[in-house]
Amino acid sequence: MRVVTTLPSATELVAALGVDPVGVSHSCDYPPRVADRPRITSAAIDTEASTAEIDRQVLDADTDGGVYDVDAETIERLDPDVIVTQGVCDVCAVDTVLVADAVERIDAEPEIVTIDSHTVAGVFDDLERLGHVLGRADRARTVRADLEARLEAVRERTPDEPDARPSVAVFDWTDPVMVAAHWVPELVEIAGGRYELAEAGSDSRPREWAELRSADPDALVVAPCGYDLAQTAENLGDLTDRPGWGELAAVEGGRVWAVDGNHYLNRPGPRLVDAAETIARLLHPDRFDADDTPDASVARPLSALQTGPSA
Repeated sequence: MRVVTTLPSATELVAALGVDPVGVSHSCDYPPRVADRPRITSAAIDTEASTAEIDRQVLDADTDGGVYDVDAETIERLDPDVIVTQGVCDVCAVDTVLVADAVERIDAEPEIVTIDSHTVAGVFDDLERLGHVLGRADRARTVRADLEARLEAVRERTPDEPDARPSVAVFDWTDPVMVAAHWVPELVEIAGGRYELAEAGSDSRPREWAELRSADPDALVVAPCGYDLAQTAENLGDLTDRPGWGELAAVEGGRVWAVDGNHYLNRPGPRLVDAAETIARLLHPDRFDADDTPDASVARPLSALQTGPSA
């Protein structure tokens, strides 16, 4: 079956089912074997700009015709049976409306499958739904069972006592500051933390800095959407230059980490389980073996990034 995907999480879900897409989005980069696939989308923003500038570009693009373009000619050439797109966020990736508009302009008549997951269970449900569409239902059930078993193993290694579970905030943007929601509150709870600034399944949204200072979480995870650790390091001043940053309990306690949001927290796919495992090891290192320390390319103390991404 010929499959085209329009966002990284769709590519990862399809790949987990043993199906390699024939075309992918401009931002799909995992698994590595998709690197040579034709790209069927492009973005109208400079992803190397500062966080504030990217936010401005997104707002401008929304009024000037949209953030993304879909290459209908390439889709027609690829002649897919199925296109997997999304309805979670029209800022993060190409959405169903854009894909449907592109398909209307070509002769091919692929089935359009929309993933719209806002919770961990929703991601697994989408995995199974794709399994049925792609003729991989048995594999989907097996993959889901493995992912759920890994999450349960994390739960079993983290504390149940409320006093042993630190309050946590995850930032998925830094200027303006946005508190991550959707599946992130669940991941933090599974990892042995308390997530008090957003509910599971809700939308991520900007917050006033005063609100975050007042909440004063015990631990902070900085994981900007679409950013790896190097890009996060370049924009640390968005947080560290804010009034009262050094007085936050998480900063004073040395419990602030940068996590590769692009690959592990922002994509509703199989590697959300990796994210839960990583956060659990950051919050409760005493409950894991020394060799379970998160890889430095995935998560690092923010203080290490302040001295340079390769420090």
